[in-house]
Amino acid sequence: MKAIVSLRPWMRALYVVLLCIGAPAAALADAAADAALEAKILDVIRQHPKEIIEAVAGYQRQQAEARMRSAEEQLRARVEKLDRTELLGDSPARGGPDGKLVLVEFSDFQCPYCKRAFKTVQNFMQAHGKEVRLVYKHLPLSDMHPEAGNAALAAWAAHQQGKFWEYHDKLFAAPEQLGEAYYVGVAKDLGLDMKKFDEDRNSAAARQAIDADVGLAGRLGIDATPQFLLNGLPITGAAPPEEFEKALARAKQAP
Repeated sequence: MKAIVSLRPWMRALYVVLLCIGAPAAALADAAADAALEAKILDVIRQHPKEIIEAVAGYQRQQAEARMRSAEEQLRARVEKLDRTELLGDSPARGGPDGKLVLVEFSDFQCPYCKRAFKTVQNFMQAHGKEVRLVYKHLPLSDMHPEAGNAALAAWAAHQQGKFWEYHDKLFAAPEQLGEAYYVGVAKDLGLDMKKFDEDRNSAAARQAIDADVGLAGRLGIDATPQFLLNGLPITGAAPPEEFEKALARAKQAP
């Protein structure tokens, strides 16, 4: 407790509160020795409510950031254990042909955050598509998004006719319209062979392909969308464009 004497009074009180929440024996002993401690802390809180709220909010942000960094480090470690061909497979891909810089996307066509990230990824690939290869992985969160699985199957079927990205763009353009009529309408607009399209999206092969992507996500500990991996560097959620740029800069500097 002596180490905090030099802090401002309200910060000193807050430090004691946080320390006591962790319940270390020494802190509890100090608290028990000072019967007036609670009254002192409450008095300081009443005098400095704004500072206390800001300090607690800052502490919570630090803890959240620390948890996120830990989760990202664990995810990166799991990715590094995968064989590159296992990670990429025969999934839809576009962009840089050499594969030195690869952006893997786990996504759900009915996820609002994936739609938000869609434009960011489009702009990123327009700027860096000659050097970055984008690989799409299906992760339909069907418990929350009832049409996500059907949309993934339809997109897989379009991929069998070389039209995945065109179909992908149409699905993200109107997620509120996802449904049988829309899947069929988009397929017709893209000039797909409708007999093959229907056979493919209802096939065991389609379900196995989607399940393989979901299984890969599970092994990596990915259970939310969107999730991106740029040469193994995680970019979580509908991150702003600068996060993709930062990850790209780091990937280029890596040995």
